[in-house]
Amino acid sequence: MTIGDLIRLLGDGNYHSGEQLGLRLGVSRTAIWKQLKKLEALDIPLEAVKGRGYRLARPLELLDGQAIIADLPRDSRRHLVRLFIEEALPSTNQFLRERFLQGAGHAEVCLAESQSAGRGRRGRAWASPWGRGLLLSIGWRFEGGATALEGLSLAVGVVLARVLERHGLDVALKWPNDVLLDQDGALYKLAGILLEVSGDAQGPCEVVVGIGLNVFLPDAVRERLDQPVAAVADQASGITRNALAAELLDGLLRMLVDFEQEGFAAWQEAWNQRHAHAGRTVDVIHGQARYAAVAEGVDAAGNLCVLREGHRERLAGGEISVRSHS
Repeated sequence: MTIGDLIRLLGDGNYHSGEQLGLRLGVSRTAIWKQLKKLEALDIPLEAVKGRGYRLARPLELLDGQAIIADLPRDSRRHLVRLFIEEALPSTNQFLRERFLQGAGHAEVCLAESQSAGRGRRGRAWASPWGRGLLLSIGWRFEGGATALEGLSLAVGVVLARVLERHGLDVALKWPNDVLLDQDGALYKLAGILLEVSGDAQGPCEVVVGIGLNVFLPDAVRERLDQPVAAVADQASGITRNALAAELLDGLLRMLVDFEQEGFAAWQEAWNQRHAHAGRTVDVIHGQARYAAVAEGVDAAGNLCVLREGHRERLAGGEISVRSHS
């Protein structure tokens, strides 16, 4: 029995007693009780009525591989080699890195309901409540080496922004890999992008593109985080995770198929149109060094151009961070 099995039963709108749940799932009432406690700890609210049993307080849509593939346009579907749907993983990126080590991985996609060791950029943890976001990774093999990847994370951001904008969200992009929600001029983190590269710098290399997107975000989770965050459902009603996953995969597959030939130049203007810090003073952080500069746009290689004391500098990704100037 998994948490997903229990959620499928509790999510039908009817009440189920502990005894009924145990019979359906082939476990003891004690095991059911322990799993119900896990649901509460995962911020999945339950309704309990004496004499009737338990049900989910709100519906929770589980990831469905068949539904996602069915929603993919034919052109994109033919580029997808394999789709994995996992209930719990340390990391969807790690899952696909291991697939590459096994000789697979290219054009494979992994989604998970939860992950225990998800990371953002520079090793920061990425927190996502069970079954409320999209934790998605896609693997791709490039023949042209690391230079073919310049600006790739920014192109991923544009793909994600375009999908969300179709649902009415007001999206901004923060260099190099954050997607923000603009609510009345205030910016809240909506998604993060993490690229992991292995292979030859001059020859074939393998990339895992990881995305963590908040779709639904309970207040209890927001209160525990140390930065302003938002979710897709804050501005879009009736959204489903499976439909959103299919839209995102469609955009990513189309982009990745052409990226090695087109490069980031094809995406540069679209990124700059959504630049969260354009024309603003930002703090540039590189190791222990920190200085103020005025952010301009990104160039055709995805470098951020800034003006520092009258001189233009180009910032590459990696260990450099940019934050709003206080």
